[in-house]
Amino acid sequence: MQPILEIIDVRKNYGNKEALKGVSLRIEPGKVIGLLGPNGSGKSTLIKLINGLIQPTSGEIIVAGKTLGIETTKMISYLPERTYLNDWMKVKDLLGFFDDFYEDFDKDRAREMLGVLKIDEESKLKTLSKGTKEKVQLILVMSRKARLYILDEPIGGVDPAARDYILNTIIKNYSEDSSVIIATHLIQEVENICDDIIFLGYGEVMLQGNVDDIRAEKGQSIDSLFREVFRC
Repeated sequence: MQPILEIIDVRKNYGNKEALKGVSLRIEPGKVIGLLGPNGSGKSTLIKLINGLIQPTSGEIIVAGKTLGIETTKMISYLPERTYLNDWMKVKDLLGFFDDFYEDFDKDRAREMLGVLKIDEESKLKTLSKGTKEKVQLILVMSRKARLYILDEPIGGVDPAARDYILNTIIKNYSEDSSVIIATHLIQEVENICDDIIFLGYGEVMLQGNVDDIRAEKGQSIDSLFREVFRC
C-alpha cells in the first residue's frame, strides 16, 4: 500500500541552528497519528515543511507518491495553531471562501456539522467564543476530502466539552484512504484516539510506533512515557 506521507532524511537549518536532523518517517493511510514533542522539538518546522510553507535544507518529502508541489498542497488540509480567518467574516462567508478555494470542500458536510452545534451561519467570528471559533475552523478543515489532515494544537485553549467535540469530529470525518496528523502537547487528551505516535525531540525522531504496541512493551501510558523521555 502506498504511504500517505514519506519523509526521507529531511534536514532543516536556520543559519547555524539545525532544527531538523535527518528526520525519516512513513505514514500509512487510515491512521490518526499523534506528533508529540516539547517546545523547540521541531514540530512546527516539520509541519511547515510538509505544507510547503518552507523548503528543507536537504532530504525529500513525498505526499501520496508525489514530490512536494502544487499537486500535494491540494491533498493537504491544514489547521494552523493560530487562526488566519478574519473576525469580521460571517460563518457563511467562510463557507463560501472554502467552497471557492478548495475543489474538495463539501459544503453540505460543513453545514450539517454547524447545524448539529446550532452555529448560526449569519454569526460573525468576532461574536463567537474561543471554543466555538475553534469548532468552526475545525469543521472547515475536516469538510475537505483531503488525503492528509494536519492539525496543529486543535484542542489547545478550549474547554473539556469543546475538546470532546473536536476529537469526535476528527475521528468521524476522515476516510480510510486518508490520514490525520495531530500535533499537540495535550497527550493525555489524544492518546486514546491515536493509532500511532511520533516523539520528536531536539530535531530527531526519538520514538515512533503503534500506540497499543508501545503501551504493551513499555507497560505505561503514552503520556507517562512522554514525561519520562522528556523529563516533564
